[in-house]
Amino acid sequence: MSAKPLSLKGLDPAQYVVYVGFLLIFAAFAVVLRDDGFLTANNLVNIVQQTAPITIMAIGMVFVLTSGEIDLSIGSVVAIAALVAAVVMRTMPWPVGVAAGLGAGALIGLVNGALVAYVRLPSFLVTLASMGLLAGVGRWLTNLQSVPVTNDVYTSIFGAGALFGIPSLILWTVIGVAVGHFVYRETPFGAHVLATGDNPRAARAAGINVDRLRLGVLVLSSMTAALAGLLYAGRLHGARYTLGETDLLTVIAAVIVGGTRLNGGTGTVVGALIGSLMMGMLNNGLILMGLSVAEQMMVRGLIILAAVALTLREARR
Repeated sequence: MSAKPLSLKGLDPAQYVVYVGFLLIFAAFAVVLRDDGFLTANNLVNIVQQTAPITIMAIGMVFVLTSGEIDLSIGSVVAIAALVAAVVMRTMPWPVGVAAGLGAGALIGLVNGALVAYVRLPSFLVTLASMGLLAGVGRWLTNLQSVPVTNDVYTSIFGAGALFGIPSLILWTVIGVAVGHFVYRETPFGAHVLATGDNPRAARAAGINVDRLRLGVLVLSSMTAALAGLLYAGRLHGARYTLGETDLLTVIAAVIVGGTRLNGGTGTVVGALIGSLMMGMLNNGLILMGLSVAEQMMVRGLIILAAVALTLREARR
């Protein structure tokens, strides 16, 4: 019996663009910055650690975008969760602070989700308003003052520690991606997210509670942003209202570059991880090359523009 010849028909090259792009950028920096320490183990580990909060937020954003919604408030949620946790830990044990930070994220997600799912407001406008409101709350909460986090157990678990020689931020990245990928690909919730983003009317006809699902993905997004805030507070040994304020663009870039469509129905958690690492690698490489913050922002903007163009082209095709 002869073997069936390998056919490339039906192969979608778009889903592999992020992996090829990652390897090409890595190779370019490895050559250009070979004498500047880019390939050292410390630098590569540092890239993964720096992108851990972005990766965690990107996981939640994959679910939101796949469902056909968007969450613009995640950067402000980062600051609120970190500040709430830090303030609570001044007088309470660290687990209470963690619960308070995550609870703040859940509450924000519930409000956003209820307005989108049951009041029928566009998620873009709801989360845009939340972003501004929460930014003001963060500044008011501690009167523009940073709040130190001195609990060694907390900072070890959420940022500065290690387990069996593996930094805790890398462990959070691995656990987050593994859980996110499993939920997205192997559970009814993930299947319902895909179905809703692909065709909400058909999803309703199939018995999916679309309103509850929209509420769920926005709560999930806020919870992952809150966890990212806890990671920032652990790594930096403190919280400040500026935490996360520039992360929205990076998270969206990572998710879109990773292969999640803006108009819903398609996404990938693993792709979001690669997209996040790519953005971290770009930031690291551009800094080593001596580019300014403004120039780094311009490069990220061009990458997002190219990714959106590829996404829309693929959607039309």
